[in-house]
Amino acid sequence: MTRVLLVPPDTRPPTLDLPAQLGRMTGAEVRVPPAAALPDFFTPGDTGVLAAWLRAGAADADVLVVCLETLCLGGMIPARRVSEPLAGALERLALLRELKAAHPALRIYAFGVIVRVAHDNDPHEEKAYYGQWGRELRAYSTAFDRHARHGEAERAALDAARAAVPAEILADWVGTRERNRSLHLAALDLLAGGVLSHLCLTLDDTTPYGLAAFDRRLLEARADALGVWDRLDVYPGADEVPCALLARALHPKEVPVWVRFSGLGGAGAELLYEDRPAGELVRAHLRAAGCRLADCVQEAAFVLAVNTPGTRQAHRQPDFATVDTPHRHLPAFVDALQADLRAGRAVSVADIAYPNGAEGRLWTLMGGLPLADLAGFSAWNTAGNTLGSAVAFGKLAPLVTDRAAHAEALLARIADDVLYQGEVRSLVRERLGSPSPFDLGEQRADAEAALRELLPPRVQAVWDAHFAGRGLTLELGEPHLAWPRLFTGVVPLWVTEAVSSGS
Repeated sequence: MTRVLLVPPDTRPPTLDLPAQLGRMTGAEVRVPPAAALPDFFTPGDTGVLAAWLRAGAADADVLVVCLETLCLGGMIPARRVSEPLAGALERLALLRELKAAHPALRIYAFGVIVRVAHDNDPHEEKAYYGQWGRELRAYSTAFDRHARHGEAERAALDAARAAVPAEILADWVGTRERNRSLHLAALDLLAGGVLSHLCLTLDDTTPYGLAAFDRRLLEARADALGVWDRLDVYPGADEVPCALLARALHPKEVPVWVRFSGLGGAGAELLYEDRPAGELVRAHLRAAGCRLADCVQEAAFVLAVNTPGTRQAHRQPDFATVDTPHRHLPAFVDALQADLRAGRAVSVADIAYPNGAEGRLWTLMGGLPLADLAGFSAWNTAGNTLGSAVAFGKLAPLVTDRAAHAEALLARIADDVLYQGEVRSLVRERLGSPSPFDLGEQRADAEAALRELLPPRVQAVWDAHFAGRGLTLELGEPHLAWPRLFTGVVPLWVTEAVSSGS
C-alpha cells in the first residue's frame, strides 16, 4: 500500500477530500494534516504544526504532495494576504530538503501557485484594499506586462495606470508578488538539486496579459537555465493540482489519452480564466499528470471527453452567443460517449463549457448514459480545475480496487459540480435576494437551511437512477457551506459496500 502525505492549498472538498478519495479508490492511504495546520478561508494555518506533522509522518510515507503556499505561508489564499518576509518563507521551504535528506526514498511532488490578479474586487481572498482598488490594480497589471513585452509604445498607458493607484498600495501589492515569485524560484533550485521529484507552478485565474504572465516568463527562463523541464510543468491551474500530482505519483508511467471534444473545433475554444485556448490547456494538464495525446482511440488508456463552448466560455446559462452554438453538436458528442462506454473504454468527462458548474443541456443529454460506469466527471470552477480533476480520474481508473470509494468520488463530483454549482446555488441566491458574493454575513444560516432542503433529494435521485442496484449503499450528510459565501458548497456523502443479508 502506498502511503501519501497530502498538504493541500486549503480545505474545500475538491482540494482536500477529492485527492483523498482518489487515493482511497486505488488502495493508497492518503493522510492529511490536522485542522490547526491548515488555513480556514483567509486565516493562515499553523506552519509550525504542519512542519511537526510532516517530520513525524515522513518516516513511513512513500509520497509527499505539498502545496508550497500552505507549507511556507499558511495557505494559498493567505499567501496573497500575509506580510510574512521572504526569509521566513524560505526557512520553511528548507524543510523539504531536510525531509529528503532524512528519507531519501521519499518522493516529493510540490506545486506553487503564481499569484493571481483577481477578476473580482474580492476583499477577503485578496488584501483588504483590493475591494476598493481592484479595477485599478488590474489595469496596472495589464499595462505593465504590455510594456514589458512591447516596449515604449506602451509607456504612456503604464504611466497612467501607475498614477491611478496610491504608491503605498501598489508597492505592497507588487511586493507580495515578488516574495512569492522568489519562493518559486527557490523551489526550482530544489527541483534541480533532486529534492523534488516533480514541480508544478500554476497560474490561477490568469489572462493573456498581466503580472502573472510576466512572472511565468521569469520562472520559465530560470527553468531553461537549470535544465529541469523534464520534471516541471508551468501552466494555468491551481486547486486541482493535488489530484494531478497524486495521479502522477500513484501511476508514474506516462499513458496515452484520446481527447474527444464536443465540437470539431473545440481545441480552439477561448476560456475566461486561462491564457490559452482549450486544446493547449488540455495538453498542459495531460502532461502535468503524466499523460500524452494518443495517436488513436484504440491505443488510449482512457478517453478524456471535453465539453467545450462553441467559441468562448460565458458566465450565465444558457448562452447562445458563444457557448451553445452550431460550432459543436452535443447529441453527437453524447452518442460518442455512449459508444466509448459500450466498447469498454474508460471515459472521464470534463465539462468546461461554462466556468463554475456543469452545463444544464449536456447534463440533460447525459441522463441516458450509465453514469456510474464513467471513470470520472468534473465541471467545477475554472477550466483548468475541471480538466486536472478529470485527467486524474482517468489516469487512476486502471488502478481502482475499491469500487465504493470510486463511486463516492464520482457521485461527490456530480453532487457538487452539477447539482450544487449548476442548479442549487442559483436557486439559493435568488431565495436570499442576490446576497454579496464575498460574505453572506447573517444570511449564512438561511443559505444552509436552503441547501439542506434542496440538495439531498437531488443527490438521492441521481443515486437511485444510476448507482442503485450495484451492491453499494449511500449515506447522505447535511449539506453546508465551506466558507461564508455561496461559491463553495459541501455535500457530505459516503458510499460503502452493501452488507449481504445472508452474512
